Amino acid sequence: MKAVIYARYSSDNQREESIEGQIRECTAFAEKNGITILRHYIDRAYSAKTDNRPEFQQMIRDSGRHLFDMVIVWKLDRFSRNRYDSARYKTQLKRNGVKVVSATEVISDGAEGIILESVLEGFAEYYSADLAEKVVRGMTENLLKGKFNGGTIPIGYYVDAEQHLQPDPMVAPLILEAYRMYADGALMKDVRVWLNQKGVRNARGGELSHNSVQYMLHNRRYIGEYAFRDRVMLDVIPPIVPTDLFDRVQERLAKNKSAPAHFKAEEEYLLTTKLFCGYCGAYLCGESGRSRTGTVHHYYKCVSVKKRRADCHKKPVRKKWIEDIVVRRTMEMLQDDSAIEAIVALMMEIQDRESTALPLYERQLAETNTAINNMLNAIQQGVLTRSTKERLEELEKTRDDLEAKIAQEKMEHPRISAEFMRFWLLRFRGLEVDKPEHRKMLIDTFVNAIFLYDDKMVMTFNFKEGEETIRLSDLEEAEKDQGNGSDMDCSGERT
Repeated sequence: MKAVIYARYSSDNQREESIEGQIRECTAFAEKNGITILRHYIDRAYSAKTDNRPEFQQMIRDSGRHLFDMVIVWKLDRFSRNRYDSARYKTQLKRNGVKVVSATEVISDGAEGIILESVLEGFAEYYSADLAEKVVRGMTENLLKGKFNGGTIPIGYYVDAEQHLQPDPMVAPLILEAYRMYADGALMKDVRVWLNQKGVRNARGGELSHNSVQYMLHNRRYIGEYAFRDRVMLDVIPPIVPTDLFDRVQERLAKNKSAPAHFKAEEEYLLTTKLFCGYCGAYLCGESGRSRTGTVHHYYKCVSVKKRRADCHKKPVRKKWIEDIVVRRTMEMLQDDSAIEAIVALMMEIQDRESTALPLYERQLAETNTAINNMLNAIQQGVLTRSTKERLEELEKTRDDLEAKIAQEKMEHPRISAEFMRFWLLRFRGLEVDKPEHRKMLIDTFVNAIFLYDDKMVMTFNFKEGEETIRLSDLEEAEKDQGNGSDMDCSGERT
């Protein structure tokens, strides 16, 4: 039997068995029953009330590859505390030939075992719901008494011995001054810089970020309010900021939120790290500039020209124009079936080159099976001695070890078939080149480097040696023939 161990640690119960303890008991159970463990799936700080657990879902997917026969858990509530999820995923595992086994709960395979398992799962679900109810009740009681319920302590407060928030005499005056600065017209950036200069730090001991200051200016705890769920208590926390000052800050925050942003989202330059100057070899970086009419232009500019590091005369090129050329040429390459086959062949070669252990184990397994068959043939012909029996047992143990290693290798380094690679690559033909995320996917996947001159560009792709030279004058003529004009005259756009 081959098995995997699933261990989970829930964030809502700090007293439960540790991950290490779960694995230790599951491993002991496997050794006692002659079960080979292939892998551990571990979810830390994930509740079993939900199936949204990454390692759990990976284990369910891996079961479809039929590499293991059993999932061992410390207790059934590690698997799930929701009866619907438990039944659903156990059925899915069963279809894949995998059984869920508890290392510490003795459950028979008969009808009584089914009842016992159902009772245990029902109790786990009840325990989880009851625990959540008790936690909510306790936190509500803390709220009524003004006690801190946990989480991040607001900057400018500390928690005293009785679990109440108290103003920090050193930091609280700085928080009050930060509110006054913002209410009087200071930018949030200026408030952040001032607080950092005064040595105010976040909960992790680092400098305050823009988001930290923004959250601080919105936090109603500074006026003494304390909320939990739909309940709000007033005057249970010593206030740091007067209510009228807090309201003025909120008015300004709301006004600035509706006003045009000072800084727009940065334009994404898809050819960054792939576009190089054909003359000096430096990369071309993205820049933008505003014309006299107020129009913003985005373009790529040689770093050497920008920083005057070398005698390079490369002109800037318009961003959309050069990216359109690269995307169009990449799509044309993908329409060529021979290019697709070349990519598949290269990927298979790389995969074979990187997977050295699996072919070795498979060859050793084939040799071991041959030796076992030869030994069995000898026994059938009457050759049976103590040495023969010992040798056969040794070969069978070697076979079992190799089968376990092969299964483990396949789980850790799954092999992708040529058919799936071909199917995956052909899907790129259906991308919509007007969508930024599709353009980025094409460039990141297939384009290796582009060397740009004023009159030509040289493109290399990731899947083959050699290069493609594109004359920009040919592109210009093609654009004119189609009546679209040319973007060549924009290549010298400057700020």
